[in-house]
Amino acid sequence: MKIFKTRCEFQRYALELKRSGKSIALVPTMGFLHDGHMSLIDIARKKADVVMVSIFVNPTQFAPNEDFDRYPRDFDGDVAKCIDHGADVIFAPEPGEMYDPDASCWVEEVNLSKPLCGRSRPTFYRGVTTVVAKLFLLAQPDYAVFGLKDAQQCFVIQKMVRDLDFPIEIIPAPLVRDSDGLALSSRNRYLSADERSRALSIHRALLAAKAAISADRNAMAAALEKAKAEITAAGGRVDYVDILDCATMEYPLAGSRQVIVAAAAFFGSTRLIDNEIFEI
Repeated sequence: MKIFKTRCEFQRYALELKRSGKSIALVPTMGFLHDGHMSLIDIARKKADVVMVSIFVNPTQFAPNEDFDRYPRDFDGDVAKCIDHGADVIFAPEPGEMYDPDASCWVEEVNLSKPLCGRSRPTFYRGVTTVVAKLFLLAQPDYAVFGLKDAQQCFVIQKMVRDLDFPIEIIPAPLVRDSDGLALSSRNRYLSADERSRALSIHRALLAAKAAISADRNAMAAALEKAKAEITAAGGRVDYVDILDCATMEYPLAGSRQVIVAAAAFFGSTRLIDNEIFEI
């Protein structure tokens, strides 16, 4: 296992690998790794000669009132998990290493990033696309694996790669759930036992909406309102529940086929997201 803390050393190593003909798969993370992250590393291991994992809590995707300072971190535990799952390289810079003090360039996607999380976190995706573009230039990957728990993020990154001609294949990986159905997230550790139990309402509400819409696509509006009501009744504070066309991230039209029903809600102070992607 090689661990790099600086951009120059990491990029130099990646370029040496490329010159030697090695293929590279990158798994970008913010650390505090769980089984969902491990599934991404496992997919990457099957695709490339060298698997790189970035561990970086990216400050530019957090608003001032969000949880950057208290975001969970466990670097030693993350390293052990990466070794167990066959990762070869970890890139773990500090914020001051990743961004120059006078940095003023951004990468921004302006359509797919607007609804859902982009509506309530307006600077979030600019931070995501910028840091991911930097990671792509540093790691020189042939493949990059992104989990579909953050499905909108995956769609935005795919669009960025297409529009800016990055020679990278983006691999969307299935959302991973705990045995009780809760979508795995590093932020789940914030939940009390009671909050966690009530947070299961998010997935139940999405499954019910999916069933109703699959049976009758004219039931979209009613299904969304019912889902919001179920989460609210469980004590959640709903940020959004919405249905969008996966290709356009706009409200589905008659010709829409693949859609996403997505939700974000707070239980206590913890914001959780979840989704169901399906054909209609």
